[in-house]
Amino acid sequence: MIDVAKFDAIIVAGGQAPVFTMEHATGLQEKFVAFYESGKFACALCHGSAILRFARLSNGEYLAKGKTVTGFANVEEDFADNVVWSMGLLSRDKHVMPWRIEDELKKLGANYVQSGLWRGFAVRDGNLITGQQNFSGEETARLLLETLGR
Repeated sequence: MIDVAKFDAIIVAGGQAPVFTMEHATGLQEKFVAFYESGKFACALCHGSAILRFARLSNGEYLAKGKTVTGFANVEEDFADNVVWSMGLLSRDKHVMPWRIEDELKKLGANYVQSGLWRGFAVRDGNLITGQQNFSGEETARLLLETLGR
């Protein structure tokens, strides 16, 4: 069990798995919110930003609502789909991912921003830090470390 009091931040990494598993990772969602609500840093990177589709504050509101966030962008999902389609690995009526972070976070009322295809990018909104995709690890880490150092 992670004791929030003993840490300054939580970071949820990406890879494609979070899009498939995060809905049922209620313990992780609760811990992520606990960091956020205690004033500590809650960070998500790449597809790890999928946690924001499910994470709810103690008042029932989505954590992402009204926040400026990023995560794996639609242009990057389009790129991935086109690669597997061109290789004949999926038919054109199928997609690599079952849903898209950008679309879902916008539906929740988040201000989703991104920097373009495969460009490193991270954004901070209060004590929530998000990174766009796998090329954004350095930007996400730097933003967290600079903020913790203040």
